[in-house]
Amino acid sequence: EELRMSKTNNFDAQSTFCVLCGRTDDCTEKYGEKRTYVEYNLTVHYYCLLMSSGIWQRGEEDEGVDGFLITDIRKEVNRAAKLKCNICKKKGASIGCVAPKCKRSYHFPCGLQRECIFQFMEDFRSYCWEHRPVQEFTDKEHGGASQCTICLDLVEHLPVYTVLRSPCCKNAWFHRECLQYQALSAGLFFFRCTVCNNKDKFQKEMLRMGIHIPERDASWELEENAYQDLLHCYQHCDVKRCLCKKGRDYNEPDSKWEIKRCQYCGSRGTHLACSSMRSWEENWECMECRSIFAKSGKYSKQKKRALATSEKINGTTFILEEPSPKSPRQSSGSPHNFLLQSPKIMCQNLSPCSHRELPGSNRVTMSLSPMMSNRNWSLRHRHLREQRREVCNILKELKVQVKTKPTRLNINAENIWSSALKGFRQRIFSPTNTIEVSFSNCKNRSKTNTSAASKHHFFQLLMLHLQNSSLFEGSSGKNLSLDFQALEENLYFEAGKMIAVSLVHGGPSPGFFSKTLFNCLVYGPENVKPALEDVADDDVAQTIKKIKYANSLSSLQSTLQDCCEFLAAAGCLRPVTALCDKKMLVNDILICHVIKRVTLPLESFRQGLKTLGVLEEMQRHPDVFCSIMCHKPERLSAKTVCDLFTIHSSSDVNKVEGADFWMGYLQDVESGESVVTLEDILLFVTGSCYIPSIGFDPEPTIKFLRIRYPVGNRLLNCLELPITKTYQQFKNKMEFTIRNTLRVERE
Repeated sequence: EELRMSKTNNFDAQSTFCVLCGRTDDCTEKYGEKRTYVEYNLTVHYYCLLMSSGIWQRGEEDEGVDGFLITDIRKEVNRAAKLKCNICKKKGASIGCVAPKCKRSYHFPCGLQRECIFQFMEDFRSYCWEHRPVQEFTDKEHGGASQCTICLDLVEHLPVYTVLRSPCCKNAWFHRECLQYQALSAGLFFFRCTVCNNKDKFQKEMLRMGIHIPERDASWELEENAYQDLLHCYQHCDVKRCLCKKGRDYNEPDSKWEIKRCQYCGSRGTHLACSSMRSWEENWECMECRSIFAKSGKYSKQKKRALATSEKINGTTFILEEPSPKSPRQSSGSPHNFLLQSPKIMCQNLSPCSHRELPGSNRVTMSLSPMMSNRNWSLRHRHLREQRREVCNILKELKVQVKTKPTRLNINAENIWSSALKGFRQRIFSPTNTIEVSFSNCKNRSKTNTSAASKHHFFQLLMLHLQNSSLFEGSSGKNLSLDFQALEENLYFEAGKMIAVSLVHGGPSPGFFSKTLFNCLVYGPENVKPALEDVADDDVAQTIKKIKYANSLSSLQSTLQDCCEFLAAAGCLRPVTALCDKKMLVNDILICHVIKRVTLPLESFRQGLKTLGVLEEMQRHPDVFCSIMCHKPERLSAKTVCDLFTIHSSSDVNKVEGADFWMGYLQDVESGESVVTLEDILLFVTGSCYIPSIGFDPEPTIKFLRIRYPVGNRLLNCLELPITKTYQQFKNKMEFTIRNTLRVERE
């Protein structure tokens, strides 16, 4: 193309006319590149050529003008010479409206001026100002104004040519001109919604509305040495008193004069010696970052201690092991603060271990009164409830992405994993669509009443399957396992995706993650120190215990000789010259077995959890998400169910008396004086036997009506209760209706 294009002194491209539109303008953003071919005595705007109605690319890319043959261009010019432009009234109108029975023709620049739509895709169609495609707005969306997310100027919410709305974000509005410049700069591979980062849906709508997206890399990727500055690392000691005689800019790797950068901002540094750091593995924060954390209440300076630290909590002495420098900081609202009050020793990753697992020299005699223990248990559970309420609000914000367009999953309850995997992998599946579930072995269910119930049941079965699948290992708190076949089939990614979708679409939370797995997802595996409880393999756990509890150098060396092959395979074989070396060796084995061994599954699982923005919110709010990822929901109580429902009543109904019957009935159910359970009541009303992490939508309500028997309206999550004269009548009707309704559904 460059060989054919030559701008010589005898042929001034600025003064030549485009053979199709007759203009001399040279504006690449509007009309495409203006190309002049001296040997053919031809000048043409690229967009004028693309949009002309009577020409096609019949040649190869290197023939003529990007596949448009010169002879075809001549013929198109001759054809257009007979057509008058409906806008400027001059001849040469090569573009026609494709709407049926419309005979309007125009030049490309005239069409832009008259606000025609040119679609740079498929057949390169053009629509006149009367037949052009439009975006549909609701009455509520008219008349407002918001910021264009590109130029940040105000854009009015009007159905006009110059304004475009994002198809994937309700509140994202743009100027057409801003979007066109953005598309030309970003190219096909980087042009996406500036709010939610959606690419496919966003590009499809913008192409329909006439935005040209060039099929090339982004302009910033094409600049030579564009990222050269990013290759420079900050190398300067910023502490108040630098001890290095060779100056603040001196950096000697693997020595005490190596410069360590701030772990948060990376724009401040210190020599290791200047901050009394014994190893490069220790983390360091600059004063600016430290002050920010201090103001937010999420940073507490810990004194460095060589030995274990003894602290008193509520009058009871505890032994706390000094956390690793690379272990993640916990905020003041962390559940770990409550765990410290448990009558168990907290070791390594703040996970409880019994006294029997520790050698006698490390045991501490403790006594806690039952009253103190019950109070701590109550505080901890109250704290978890508060965190789950916060998670509920966060998940509701994520659910805004979910559209009303449905995606149906056909599920076989007897083979839940295979049918779920098939559904999630189908081409039309999108996590932003509303999910509808149909069980292949539940044909007798009423669609109106059980669509929500089927979805709740599906997600419950799916989470239970994942918990017991080969993707995870461990007893209660589970870590990822290493399954090569699952890795090859990308099942770790699918598992993460399913958990994210379950949380946002009203399913249950997993509740079986270990603290180590959760911290790896949130803080990164390099910042996590695993514990002995994280090792699921009994043989490996026994080997680590033998090394950890060796009481002499000779017994330690004998143990190492017995498991020499295992240590070599794990890359942990090292010379041991003192008994204290066992601690470092145990840490190496734990990190290798629990974290490094599953690096690929962990990364794949993390990518799946990014679906709908779940992982990002976990990283922003680690403490609150820990309450649903690492803890099972507490068992339903009469108070929990009572608080879940809002009571409504008409003016002629005694609300107080009806509420008394309802609360009394819940107490009877909780104490076992009923044939139904609290889970049955919840299932009868909502279609779910558990309270989803995101809560119910709509929120459950109760109405006292003059009806014979109770009714569970699952579409509205409304429980309609009969008005009775006595409590026994109320209870009998509740028992009869709920038990028989659920029995019929199960059958």
